[in-house]
Amino acid sequence: MFGTDIGIDLGTATVLIYEKHNGVVLREPSVVAVDQDTGDILAVGFEAKNMVGRTPGSITSVRPLRDGVIANYSMTEAMLQHFMRRVTKGSGKFFRNRAMICVPSGATDVERRAVLEAAIEVGAREAYLIEEPMAAAIGANLDVEEARGKMIVDIGGGTTDIAVISLGGVVVSKSLRIGGDKFDEGITRYLRRQYNLAIGDQTAENLKIMIGTCLPLRQDDRMIVKGRDLVQGLPRQIEVTSSAVSMAISELVQSLVDGIRNVLELTPPELSADIIDRGIVLTGGGAYLRGLPELISQQTGIYCFMAENPMESVALGTGKALSEIDRLKNSGRSTMLVNIKRGGRKRY
Repeated sequence: MFGTDIGIDLGTATVLIYEKHNGVVLREPSVVAVDQDTGDILAVGFEAKNMVGRTPGSITSVRPLRDGVIANYSMTEAMLQHFMRRVTKGSGKFFRNRAMICVPSGATDVERRAVLEAAIEVGAREAYLIEEPMAAAIGANLDVEEARGKMIVDIGGGTTDIAVISLGGVVVSKSLRIGGDKFDEGITRYLRRQYNLAIGDQTAENLKIMIGTCLPLRQDDRMIVKGRDLVQGLPRQIEVTSSAVSMAISELVQSLVDGIRNVLELTPPELSADIIDRGIVLTGGGAYLRGLPELISQQTGIYCFMAENPMESVALGTGKALSEIDRLKNSGRSTMLVNIKRGGRKRY
């Protein structure tokens, strides 16, 4: 007897797992805490993320995925095994499951193969890949099989995938190495340069979430930030405004908008007309950045809006695509799917 089909959003910042009939059953940070002396894994997910920057020298927190792809294969495998044990409650039923996993549209064949093999290694009997923008569009309830153009922008932790979709396929796409992590790095660099203050990754992320914005506000939001003074070497706190955060991420946000404009320039005229009618859909955690839809609308002249559930769109899309896998294989339009079973591989 086969287990339940599952969809996995294997993200740089967060892993989401979708289970058929149950929806999204797991959402955890893509972080693993490792003892460098013994090689033992001490914590995974939220527990490991809370250790970032707070551990002794012998313990390090590893981000096994970078820019949307596997950077540390063994850590990714261990992290997936841990999450799957939690989802299956130790029953081992994952060994009877089919799995659909998303990858950035710009991932190489080697990177795609690594993701597939990681799923097989942790016990899936059969694994499929789907490109992130396609999964995001399906999860955002767009009719991807329709012969009309839809534009999807999925802003994740490591990458932003921009695509125009029609007739069940990606017509034009672009994958940018810009995402939530880059925004955090931009904030960290800005505070070092402007205030001589060193802050941790989690502090930068909190700044982005709490007061980050892409457009000027009528009245600045403010937040107290604590870190280490780079001149005196002592702990210090300062007040940071939303204008400062906007300045810190402005170049990265502009690069993202330029990527959208570039995809629009390459889009066939008929599909461009459809996008004018239907707008640009934002998914992923980066879609929550205040003012981003309005900024994109200003610079492209096209209405831009956030999907109903942007954080879970990709995970929901992987699950929905897997439930339709047989129909997709028979339709002849499932070129975005790559399949691997134990002992073999097949591309549809």
